[in-house]
Amino acid sequence: MRGILDIVMPPSCPVTNQEVASFGALAPDAWSAVHFITDPFCPRCGVPFAADYGPEVECPSCIASPPDFTRARAAVVYDDATHKLIVGFKHGDRTELAPMFAKWMANAGRSLISESSIIMPVPLHSSRQFARRYNQSALLAQGVANRTGGILVLDDLIRRRATPPQKDLSAEARKRNVSGAFGFRNSNRQQRYRGAHVVLVDDVLTTGATLSAAARSLKRVGASQVDALVLARVVKGGIGAI
Repeated sequence: MRGILDIVMPPSCPVTNQEVASFGALAPDAWSAVHFITDPFCPRCGVPFAADYGPEVECPSCIASPPDFTRARAAVVYDDATHKLIVGFKHGDRTELAPMFAKWMANAGRSLISESSIIMPVPLHSSRQFARRYNQSALLAQGVANRTGGILVLDDLIRRRATPPQKDLSAEARKRNVSGAFGFRNSNRQQRYRGAHVVLVDDVLTTGATLSAAARSLKRVGASQVDALVLARVVKGGIGAI
């Protein structure tokens, strides 16, 4: 059936629309434009550095206001090259991109995840998930768990209230917006997090306010360490977040 479909509707690059070998693949021009994040980067938040300052040196933002997660890693820089891909995935029903993104994220997050790690998506509020019909972070978490062997947990953590979009808010307003927004569906489910290592999965990291708020909820019920793994990282001076 896939062979027939490829003849009738040849797979195309989601960025350039050029014909490619398989669905979700990128054309050479698009691939070369994607900026994957590799060393050196901040060991705390994962933001790329222009030079190698040593393995323990954190970025000024983490020093001034440490996030509530221990480590964050991102697969790519959120810029002009990845904007179309991520917007299409998040808002345009391009869910066929999830396996490719999960592969990138699994490569970026291998140092974070062991077989005992709980992999958990950042939840959407029920009203937003109903309107969108899927949680893009849950699709990424499923793909990452499949590739790394971590323990996938999809629905323990919930968003208690429908917070306004973070896109146009300042860093301080983002913190206020998501403060106290996360909780647990059932108090009986909290026991599994005592002493646990949790890896939160999301699509884009901007200031880290959302991931920090979720991390605080997990630490309150006893998680020993909360890390974050995201698809893309907004870099200062780059394009704005979505």
